[in-house]
Amino acid sequence: MDPSNKLTWIHSFLYLALISLSVHLLHTLLISPKLGVNHQNARIKKLSPAPLQFRADGTFKILQVADMHLGNGMLTRCRDVLDSEFPHCSDSNTTRFLEKMIQLENPDFVAFTGDNIFGSSATDAAESLFQAFGPVIKSGIPWAAVLGNHDQESTMNREELMSFISLMDFSLSQTFPTVEEDTSNPDGRKKQVPKIDGFGNYNLRVVGPPGSGFANSSVLNFYFLDSGDRAVVDGVRTYDWIKESQLNWLRRVSEKNRVTNPYPTEIPSLAFFHIPIPEIKEGPIYNMVGTYREYVACSLVNSGVLETLVSMGDVKAVFIGHDHTNDFCGSLRGVWFCYGGGFGYHGYGVAGWHRRSRVVLAELEKGKNSWGGVRRIKTWKRLDDEFMSKIDEQVLWER
Repeated sequence: MDPSNKLTWIHSFLYLALISLSVHLLHTLLISPKLGVNHQNARIKKLSPAPLQFRADGTFKILQVADMHLGNGMLTRCRDVLDSEFPHCSDSNTTRFLEKMIQLENPDFVAFTGDNIFGSSATDAAESLFQAFGPVIKSGIPWAAVLGNHDQESTMNREELMSFISLMDFSLSQTFPTVEEDTSNPDGRKKQVPKIDGFGNYNLRVVGPPGSGFANSSVLNFYFLDSGDRAVVDGVRTYDWIKESQLNWLRRVSEKNRVTNPYPTEIPSLAFFHIPIPEIKEGPIYNMVGTYREYVACSLVNSGVLETLVSMGDVKAVFIGHDHTNDFCGSLRGVWFCYGGGFGYHGYGVAGWHRRSRVVLAELEKGKNSWGGVRRIKTWKRLDDEFMSKIDEQVLWER
């Protein structure tokens, strides 16, 4: 063999060997750990005790958290706060507020009503979600969420966000409604829910206290609805709205709850979604308690949400967010609509006006020897001030 050819062959062999080694190291050190499952770190989602249940004292407490607007943690600065309020203000202030609310109120359930993260400020949606829901996950309290109009502006779309949220520890959130009983089938087979608009439409039930006659029966019902983000109508940009397919699903669930209720008293329901309906802007609103200080930012489209709720009859109150400096409850045709008030420090607010959160308490009827159905639903707010002040306590519904 020609010595020059032999040398070329050796160089080629060494070059190929180097390439193969490089590919092997790249796969072993970088690619394989990301594609494979690390069985040492893999774990199963931590589940809440199921189902949701009233306490032994006949109460069930809900903490509503509206518009956290989490960004990138300590790197994300606050908006609309006075320099005299905090030496340094960031998402950490929002996290501390949630921790204080959980410790003070000790809720049985936490409802997040949208704009949980502020997408344009969140470089990694998953990381921001972990920060947003971290305090409630750490507490082990069951919780659920809907999306607002800003959540999807980061690195996940709306379906991915709800799927991710539904897999988080102690979350009762659902991306799609569960299957329904098909009462037309004598064998009790299930049927899939027809496809409906949005991600995060679902129903949760709360049963009576342990050891009571209601311990295995629903006495309170929650509806969660996806009110969307933004839309264009006849060339005009507006906010999204709850669609007819969602309202059809809502009517079906409400009717099923009614016909399967074995007790003479009705089962009251509460609803949770983000964007307010047009009737709140149009009014008239009766028996208002709280502050109405900003224009109601709703859709140009009135899809008939209020008409549906009135016709159903079981929804006693609706809890919304979106307009951060509105924190009032007001009645529209017998249904209460309550703002949570801006919770998060990275969301807009009014300097000197404390961030706040809403609490809802349901109380059962106390019989001589047993518990009855829900007797009363009341609410109040807490301010993130020096005293965690309790304000605007009121009764929303009483049997």
